[in-house]
Amino acid sequence: MGEHGSGPLRGVLVADFSRILAGPYATMLLADLGADVVKVEGPGGDDTRTWMPPVRDGVATYYLGVNRNKRSVALDLTDPGDLALAHRLAERADVMVQNFRPGALRRFGLDYDSVAAANAGIVYASISGFGTAAGADLPGYDLMVQAASGLMSLTGDPDGPPYKAGVAVLDVLAGLHAAVGILAALHHRQRCGVGQHVEVNLLSSALSGLVNHSSAQVAAGTVPFRMGNAHPSIFPYEPLPTADGELVVIAGNDGQFRTLCRVLGLPALPDDPRFRRNQDRTANRELLRPLLVARLRERCSEEWFRDLRAAGVPCSPINTVDGGVALAGELGLEPVVTVDGVPGIRNPIGLSATPPRHDLPPPGLDEHGAEIRAWLAD
Repeated sequence: MGEHGSGPLRGVLVADFSRILAGPYATMLLADLGADVVKVEGPGGDDTRTWMPPVRDGVATYYLGVNRNKRSVALDLTDPGDLALAHRLAERADVMVQNFRPGALRRFGLDYDSVAAANAGIVYASISGFGTAAGADLPGYDLMVQAASGLMSLTGDPDGPPYKAGVAVLDVLAGLHAAVGILAALHHRQRCGVGQHVEVNLLSSALSGLVNHSSAQVAAGTVPFRMGNAHPSIFPYEPLPTADGELVVIAGNDGQFRTLCRVLGLPALPDDPRFRRNQDRTANRELLRPLLVARLRERCSEEWFRDLRAAGVPCSPINTVDGGVALAGELGLEPVVTVDGVPGIRNPIGLSATPPRHDLPPPGLDEHGAEIRAWLAD
């Protein structure tokens, strides 16, 4: 079938049996880095093909967002002929990725033990919601894991209900962890000649991704609490009201706080013993906040953003997504890449010698089926 594209993973064949988000996001990252990703879909296609609106040219943008640089083949695993082709693909692949319910692929002979018996070099990545032990029967939906992990308990106003994050952040995080694990296993195989089983689950990814909050619990026995947009350990580190809205203002260290106060025209505050150090400002945030807000309310957000940014103080207006994309463009990050008329977000990884590719648009269902079936039949 030949190698496709370029990049540091050129020549790596990925059999992608995953669907929805975590797996497809991981395999898109690998595809952008040059891997040849064969997306195996059931006759009905990846569920996200039907998750609409919004759409572009009749295709769900959810699907478009995580399936660039792949080729699609539709295989019905209950059909003996298609199952035989799936086995051949797994035998030839360097990497296999799947996010079926734990144990579900065993009856098709596509579980790790079965695939590794025929392909000892396979790097086989399994993504689940809650692992393969007592949580194996729990479905792995991002919202469930946001609730179960404690993430939702940290999101929202202190006196209001918990909220989910605005994106399926744990699916994305698990996809990133899967990609890292796959790359580590490929490196190990290059040195030692053997593949291995990479296992990622959303709950473990969530607890790792809670970083300072999960550390507070396991290392200090402290259960973090919901603080809205405030930070438990830093102040200011939150949106503060201005004359026409809100501006995120951050003073992550004493020098930034001193600069902030200089721009605001409050030069005495950094030497006030109540606010001299970060721990002082955090402990006395209810005293400090109104002093900062009184000055910020005198001008609009854009004026403060201009002056604070020029002085090196971390700050930002609260943009909608279109504003975020526009800002990235203004900063020269070239966030949007268009492939065959389909716009998408550029791969965020910069590599000086082997940059990511953006060659193939997200495939139609079974778009490359004839080519892939012919190759597998050889």
